[in-house]
Amino acid sequence: MNRATRTAGALAALALIAPAAAACGTSAGTSGPKVELSLVAYSTPQAAYTDIIKAFQKTDAGKNVVFKQSYGASGDQSRAVAAGLKADVVAFSLAPDVTRLVKAGLVADDWAKGAHQGMVTDSVVVLATRKGNPKGIKTWDDLTKDGVEVITPNPFTSGSARWNVLAGYGAKSDKGANKQAGLDYLGKLFPNVPVQDDSARKALQTFTGGKGDVMLAYENEAIFAQQKNQPIDYVVPDSTILIENPVAVTKKSAHPKEAKAFTDFLLTKPAQAIFAKNGYRPVLDGVKDFPKPPGLFTIKDLGGWTAVTKEFFDPQKSVLADIERKLGVATEKK
Repeated sequence: MNRATRTAGALAALALIAPAAAACGTSAGTSGPKVELSLVAYSTPQAAYTDIIKAFQKTDAGKNVVFKQSYGASGDQSRAVAAGLKADVVAFSLAPDVTRLVKAGLVADDWAKGAHQGMVTDSVVVLATRKGNPKGIKTWDDLTKDGVEVITPNPFTSGSARWNVLAGYGAKSDKGANKQAGLDYLGKLFPNVPVQDDSARKALQTFTGGKGDVMLAYENEAIFAQQKNQPIDYVVPDSTILIENPVAVTKKSAHPKEAKAFTDFLLTKPAQAIFAKNGYRPVLDGVKDFPKPPGLFTIKDLGGWTAVTKEFFDPQKSVLADIERKLGVATEKK
């Protein structure tokens, strides 16, 4: 079997993961009346949630709970819930996708209260390369060189893509201190992006399928690919952004007690250990240590999500809308 055949097979296997899990519920396998919770989540943590659900169902709180699961691009999932998709628990890539549901009256406005402010996992943006890093990709500047193809999803559908954009912008602008330098960088980066999938997992499939020289990705996505024996390496830039992933219970949940029990379980060491096994950085101390990049910064360093979303990601008038229109890339679904 040649490399192309092996890669195609692995890509097909990856592509089958989401539809299979989304199509059926997960049974606790115990007697007694069952409670079904609908989990609507972004694409990348599917494998982690599969194992976490099994662990939850072994607890007293979860023994009679079954799950209906849906995975996809974070922004698309958030909009689907706002439009009526049933959800008891939502797990998104970034806070604004929960905020959309707060504005729609579907999530309580105090969802981010608590020790971890509604976040259950962390990660960082990394530069994923072909095995052996044949093009010597080490820094953000390497991504704008002639002849380098960069894979990243569409920032108007994918939460992962927004983190990628802000990681590059923040690194090159010194956390926003030199805004023009950051904007100039984005203007040079996106012409090197040959395709923009609608989710991080689809972008990973594109990359493992052979397209591109480097992929902007969550650290956990790069680790996931390596665990699936994909021939990639990755570099953690000295300056990159801390990714923070939120979870919330919806106000219209028919089973709020069980939904809260599940989200509480996500912040226990057993669940956090499963997230860590899948490449996520735990929000709890003492689970697993990951190296901290010396220039790590957060969304707060760039002004917070409200300001950043308006400036960078408004589909009509924003930095990325202008860049994408020049490249003929859609900023809104038709």
